[in-house]
Amino acid sequence: MPVDLQSLYPKLVHLMLDTVFVVDGDNQILFVSDACESLLGYRADELTGTLITNYMHPDDLALTQDSIVRVMNGQHHVDFRNRYLRKDGSTVHILWSARWYEDEEVRIGVARDVTALMQAEEELRFLAHHDPLTKLTNRSLFYDRLVSGLSAARRHQSSLALLFLDINDFKMINDTYGHAMGDGVLCTVARRLESCLRETDTVARMGGDEFTVLLTDIQSVEAVTRKVDQILTVMAEPLGAEFGEISMPSCSIGMAYYPADGDDADTLLRHADSAMYKVKGNR
Repeated sequence: MPVDLQSLYPKLVHLMLDTVFVVDGDNQILFVSDACESLLGYRADELTGTLITNYMHPDDLALTQDSIVRVMNGQHHVDFRNRYLRKDGSTVHILWSARWYEDEEVRIGVARDVTALMQAEEELRFLAHHDPLTKLTNRSLFYDRLVSGLSAARRHQSSLALLFLDINDFKMINDTYGHAMGDGVLCTVARRLESCLRETDTVARMGGDEFTVLLTDIQSVEAVTRKVDQILTVMAEPLGAEFGEISMPSCSIGMAYYPADGDDADTLLRHADSAMYKVKGNR
């Protein structure tokens, strides 16, 4: 017995994991497949007869309307991404394939939920430039920020300062209390450093128990000295009860200034590192 493919097409559409939308020239939804409930949280009958623009994320509306115009002018979109608002108010990232059919005067779009993919991509981008433990800027991004900061300082004939910070006797914490406790101390140091800085400053974990701070557009050497005193004061505060008997370790900070101590990134880093070890040796 031959299969009636025509009668199977509607069943196939509703079986698809991706959502199929049929929209007229005025953006009114004429048809939507059953997968829409998983995508947007609405049943098909709730969406039919409403405007598809009602569900678009406001920040993506203008970009999406430009895409709609291109599709209706005959350009088949196969990789357009935007965001929609689900029934519960959450945001879903969607990858679209859409085409305008002139004879039927409808736009057919196939929508795929790529929220998990977008989140994974964002996480990978973050991890490429941040320390996975403390979430601070990593060595690579800090170096780029330092180079950029130096370029800006040269253009504007301004100054910047570089701080190199090392936690004293940190190895003892790892050896005595374990690496989990040591990691907790490192994260505490990271949060305390962040609390001392402006949004325009950058703090990074360079590796192990070493951190760097970039202070841009500084007004005076005295201002940097006050900032170092503030960091040392904050770092001296006791650890929380979750650390038990562990005392907050002290830290040693070395400073380097542009242009007094060097005019390139490597020279400033070496100077700050050397200054830190001098401080450490004088404890």
